[in-house]
Amino acid sequence: MRKFLLTLMPALLLESAAAHAHAHLDHANPRVGSTVRTAPREVTLWFSQKLEPSFSSAEVTDASGARVDQGARAEGMQIHVSIKLLPPGTYRVRWHVLSVDTHKTEGNFTFRVGQ
Repeated sequence: MRKFLLTLMPALLLESAAAHAHAHLDHANPRVGSTVRTAPREVTLWFSQKLEPSFSSAEVTDASGARVDQGARAEGMQIHVSIKLLPPGTYRVRWHVLSVDTHKTEGNFTFRVGQ
C-alpha cells in the first residue's frame, strides 16, 4: 500500500500544478482601478506565464466604448498597448491571452485619468 501511495503522489502533484497553469494578469501599469494625474502613452500588462503572441492582445476603450488604443503587441509575459492622448475620464482595458501551454484567459479592468 505504501509503495502504491508513493507512486501515486507525484502524479497527483503534477495534475494539481497543471490545473493552475493558466496565464493570469499579475499586475498592470496604470494599476487596476487606479487614478492617474497624467494620461499614460502606453498600458502595460504583466501575466503569470509566457504568452503566445499571435493569440494574445488587449484594447483600451473610453466610457462610450470607442477604442482609444493604437494597437497592442505581446512579448514574453507582457502586452504593451499604445494609446492616444487621453482626456480626463474612465477607461476600460480588455485583454485576452493564450499561454504557451494553450490555456486561454481573458479579463478587463478600468483606470481613470484626472484628479
